[in-house]
Amino acid sequence: MSSNPPAQFPSSRLNGLVAIVTGGASPKGFGYAIAERYVAEGCRVVLADIDPSVSDSASQLSKSSGQVQGHRLDVTSRTSWEEAVKLCLDSWGRLDIVVNNAGTTYRNKSTLEVEEEEFVRVMDVNVKSIFWSVKVAVPAIQKGGRGGSIINVSSTGAVRPRPGLVWYNASKGAVSNATKGLAAEFGPDQIRVNAICPLLSATALFSQFVGVEDTTENRKKFAESIPLQRLTDPKDIANAAVFLASDEGKFITGTNFEVDGGRCI
Repeated sequence: MSSNPPAQFPSSRLNGLVAIVTGGASPKGFGYAIAERYVAEGCRVVLADIDPSVSDSASQLSKSSGQVQGHRLDVTSRTSWEEAVKLCLDSWGRLDIVVNNAGTTYRNKSTLEVEEEEFVRVMDVNVKSIFWSVKVAVPAIQKGGRGGSIINVSSTGAVRPRPGLVWYNASKGAVSNATKGLAAEFGPDQIRVNAICPLLSATALFSQFVGVEDTTENRKKFAESIPLQRLTDPKDIANAAVFLASDEGKFITGTNFEVDGGRCI
């Protein structure tokens, strides 16, 4: 679990707000880190993931403060999204923030070796998920009349696509492009839509993204290609997600916020 408890963050920049954070089951992942920071900032969170262990993760976060409910969510399913939104409304009477963090990839390899099932899964999880989140969650945010914030977790691959993950990068390109269109469309409702473009972090997915064995030497070699000389820490993404959801970011919409240590320079 995180070594930095929410009590470390005494402000309440998201006080009273309600968020859905997808892809939140893994304590080492971006979604969990975002939810942890949100709770610390006074937010109530539906922590969602297709992995049933999300209930345990939600319980762990609840110990530190708060109001966190776990929900098993298939981000490619309208019904599953409707259940998540209903959970927010039934529990707390509102929905203000949606963080579309859930995503997937395939092993870095020649594009000619990518199978149709891999292509379809990447597009479903990374792109269709945004479609359903908007179609189901935005009306609930609009009904509240207070505006809100949608944060899509894109990728540096959308900004600086490289060989080996072409269709993954294309899916994240769609996320980044849709983010701008959605920001323009829902701006009059004071619903801000932004994307965060992270570099990869030191997780089990390292070898899939980079296409080499996950060793200390290979991680070091990759880090040397980054101006700030390290991989992404989930806290880096959580900090950006707090800023974009809070009043500090209330005049920011349609951005692709690169949190990458300078990798895309």
